[in-house]
Amino acid sequence: MFTAFLIKYAEIGVKGKNRYLFEEALVRQIKYALKRCEGEFKVTWRDGRIYVHALSEFDYEETVDNLKTVFGISSICPVVQTQDEGFEKLARDLVNYVDRHYEDKNLTFKVHTRRARKNYPMNSMEVNRELGGAVLDAFPQMSVDVHTPQVMLNVEIREKIYIYSTEIPGPGGMPVGSNGKAMLLLSGGIDSPVAGYMIARRGVKIDAVYFHAPPYTSDRARDKVIDLARRVSRYAGPVYLHVINFTDIQLYIYEKCPHEELTIIMRRYMMRIAERIAVENECLGLITGESIGQVASQTVQSLAVTNEVCSLPVFRPLIGFDKMEIVELSERIGTYETSILPYEDCCTIFVAEHPVTKPSLKIIRRHEQNLEEKINTLVQKALDTDEMIIVRWDRP
Repeated sequence: MFTAFLIKYAEIGVKGKNRYLFEEALVRQIKYALKRCEGEFKVTWRDGRIYVHALSEFDYEETVDNLKTVFGISSICPVVQTQDEGFEKLARDLVNYVDRHYEDKNLTFKVHTRRARKNYPMNSMEVNRELGGAVLDAFPQMSVDVHTPQVMLNVEIREKIYIYSTEIPGPGGMPVGSNGKAMLLLSGGIDSPVAGYMIARRGVKIDAVYFHAPPYTSDRARDKVIDLARRVSRYAGPVYLHVINFTDIQLYIYEKCPHEELTIIMRRYMMRIAERIAVENECLGLITGESIGQVASQTVQSLAVTNEVCSLPVFRPLIGFDKMEIVELSERIGTYETSILPYEDCCTIFVAEHPVTKPSLKIIRRHEQNLEEKINTLVQKALDTDEMIIVRWDRP
């Protein structure tokens, strides 16, 4: 019965004179998501309203599921379209809509009309009153409740007339591509894919870097990270994933530095390398999945020492989350089951038995001087191993 969807947005609506830029980005992301669906669609955008029109047979559930991955959408409303052929026709169409969609007529309802076409011969209040009367005449067991109705019958009078009563929640946020680009440090754990999702939800395009440590980490660990990037890309669009061979740097740090400082010093070099790649790819910040106190390298002192090597801003959207909150979100976005696969990443392989939790920046810098002989060469060698993979979400 439904052949179109009204796409509603919330936050974009308060953007003022540059709102059209955000609307353009949202339309672009809607079109991208619809490419994953069976069928042909047309997206129209006019007067602050975005409609998706099906031009062929399509899978309703598949289409809704894909629209629910588009950041910027606050709700998806399946609509019935009707031509303006007079008020009597509109009243019949609304009665037919109620009859088909609500088997149980023991309901309270309200009619809400939005009259975008001001030459329509009745104003909104008159349309509400007359349509409400038509519904009551057809279904006497229904009753009007203007404050808390069980069913809100929405009528939009435009070039065509649209009827809808269902609003399917969207993911909210801002359309991807409307707020610049940032580089995600993506590991095989639970946290970093969720961090990427959350920053993408604010309209930021996501690139990613993964530090691989063969032979200490297997190709299965690498494939796991690619799959996580693929799952994030369902929401964030194509992810340009940079795979960096970090083995020689880790071994050199392991040889030259105190073992209780391994995690901090390795993390500082990961951030240095990630920032180099980010700058080369016009990213405006770094993204990590760190949360205060979750592990030794994520105390406030450790984060301050790690940040010191970066000139770009570091976005940590999970900073105040506890582990259960992160797990719940990872389950909701479909990354959890992949994240818990038992393939170690390079951080867990080289972790110290008793890592320092309150590192001193002065001491860390002094111990990094032990690396001066070879570290710049090893960093460049690691950058030269950069394997860039374009990761996209495909239909399962």
